[in-house]
Amino acid sequence: MSTPDQYASVRYLVSDVQAAIDFYTIHLGFTLNTSAAPAFADVVRGPLRLLLSGPASSGARATPHDAATAGRNRIHLVVDDLDAEIARLRAADLPLRSDLITGPGGRQILLADPDGNLIELFQPAHRPAPSV
Repeated sequence: MSTPDQYASVRYLVSDVQAAIDFYTIHLGFTLNTSAAPAFADVVRGPLRLLLSGPASSGARATPHDAATAGRNRIHLVVDDLDAEIARLRAADLPLRSDLITGPGGRQILLADPDGNLIELFQPAHRPAPSV
């Protein structure tokens, strides 16, 4: 197990910790780091440590009532082949939350975890190596 200071951590409030663990580990390539379900778990992918705080966790209790709704923030996961990821997620019957968007930096699509927390899957645009 790695130490928490090796990661950038983001906390998502979830209604079902085990369902969130399953979603992130099965569908998005995260690895379970620790579990104290049903209160809390954390999953990791690369340098990201995602804190999954259930209703009984101290993280959830510390949220003011007027700030308990999800915002527009999201985690951003870089993928090598966005089309393959979209096909895989659709085959798993996971609803995508946006259309595929293409811009100068690459392509992206949004999906949501079981509690509506957003995840952006992003494939950077291919940039030719600069000539020397």
